[in-house]
Amino acid sequence: MAERSTAAVDVADTSGEEPLTAKAGQATDDGAEAEKVSGREQDAPRTGEEGASAADPEPPELHSGHKLARRYRLEECVTRLDGFSSWRAVDEKLRRAVGVHVLPADHPRARPVLSAARSSALLGDPRFVQVLDAVEDNDLVYVVHEWLPDAVELATVLANGPLEPHDAYQLVSQVSQAMAAAHREGLAHLRLTPGSVLRTEAGQYRIRGLAVMAALRGITCEHPQRTDTEAIGALLYAALTQRWPYENDAYGLTGLPKGVGLIAPDQVRAGVHRGLSELAMRALVNDGATASRQEPPCTTPEELAKAVAAMPRIRPPETAFTTPPPYQRTGSYGQPAARSGQAVRATQPVAAPPPPLQSRTGKALKWSVSALLIAALGLGSWQLADTLLKRENDPDNPGSSQTAGGAAKKPDGKPVKIEDGAEYYPDGQPQHPDQARATYDGDPATYWRSKSYREGPDLNPAFKKGVGLVYDLGSSQQISTASIGLHYVGDHTTVTLYAANSLSPSEPLSSMRELGTGKTSGSTAKVTLKSPAKARYVVVWITAMPYSEADDYSGTGYKQGVTEVSFTS
Repeated sequence: MAERSTAAVDVADTSGEEPLTAKAGQATDDGAEAEKVSGREQDAPRTGEEGASAADPEPPELHSGHKLARRYRLEECVTRLDGFSSWRAVDEKLRRAVGVHVLPADHPRARPVLSAARSSALLGDPRFVQVLDAVEDNDLVYVVHEWLPDAVELATVLANGPLEPHDAYQLVSQVSQAMAAAHREGLAHLRLTPGSVLRTEAGQYRIRGLAVMAALRGITCEHPQRTDTEAIGALLYAALTQRWPYENDAYGLTGLPKGVGLIAPDQVRAGVHRGLSELAMRALVNDGATASRQEPPCTTPEELAKAVAAMPRIRPPETAFTTPPPYQRTGSYGQPAARSGQAVRATQPVAAPPPPLQSRTGKALKWSVSALLIAALGLGSWQLADTLLKRENDPDNPGSSQTAGGAAKKPDGKPVKIEDGAEYYPDGQPQHPDQARATYDGDPATYWRSKSYREGPDLNPAFKKGVGLVYDLGSSQQISTASIGLHYVGDHTTVTLYAANSLSPSEPLSSMRELGTGKTSGSTAKVTLKSPAKARYVVVWITAMPYSEADDYSGTGYKQGVTEVSFTS
């Protein structure tokens, strides 16, 4: 019996799955662009049996409806190239869409593909499209990966025009940080193109084909970090200009004019952000380009990520408000002005007010009435003030300005704006990273949710120490309180705040400063610091969650959802 090896077990939490039907413009497999020749081909020359593409075995004779491992039903072939094929499929066990790469077991690249898939699966970084299974079964080798129906390729996004500066900033920031994390684990992509970067509906960028795409095509490289860095620079260049930074057209983008060489994005298109233009040139500097300010080149994703972090933050564009209609001038008070050519109707004469009292008796009466009014107002004001003071000093009154100990309550501080946020998972096991933005979007109806756990309310540290989110306040801000809206109520939720050093999802808690802890059985967790503290990055860390029944998005168990998070100074 043939050996069947699996790279990663399937995730048991199947809540919130997307429909299996494909959407127009949705993400397809990267191989669809493989037959196009880019202006500067990033694939290194192939040697030995890798270069003998003519001798590659033919792809297995598969068809729509074919089932692998009695589980993965093939639906649509999206790529057939170099002896392998890629499919959109359905995982009938978990009832979700998946992608599958299939090649013969005797294919010269079958073993490298399995090895690359296993390495990619072990990374477990949600910024990459996850490898779910890597199998050798009889005469076939296949790799199963996530399929994201709500995501579109960057190539499709750029077909509609260049990105806004904030979107381009998010692209280079997220992709460079993700690739820096991959290279720290010894993994390279070598096929970063507008077809291998996906943007989700939440605005997050996901990278597919880490290590696997290069293995499928037999691509090797002596300087993988430099190759991936140049590829990120090309993505940023295309995002800013809607042009491919080489002479030939590629990925639906027009190349640069022949003989001109590589010129800065802000010289290709008017209005390009100067800092991002220079950043793209620093990443592409290995091809002989020079940055306009002569900054040093970025030769690794880590260097590029640090260069992005050192830039002044590019904020999203302000929400456009509808301009109110111009003020309409009126004729007489409360009546619209007559239109041109329209007769003005005669209005009824207004009766004149009675003349003031001018006699001596009238003056005396006037002063008497005035004195009585003043006295009445004074008495009413005193009574009102006395009532308010009693209420304010009443400790049983919820609106009292004093606490139970008699100390005056401090007035509420000013709100601190959240600039960015992400899921925090130092154990490498994320919950739902794409939902982090919902916790500060101003809409309490949207929320981030955890998975469901069997033990609780306090999580078992041996299995799961906690779940959380990390927020960027834009700059170092003074924080005195935090309010965390909760989707599930019950006994009980425990939340702790930490001052982090970055927006990283994997920074250890031991390197952070604890700010305060709150515990609640209601729908809002309040964390009040003993004394205000300054921080730019704040982690909201949940270590206890209430029990709740199954709903439309998750199963029964101990779980929690975060609706809106806010900080005050």
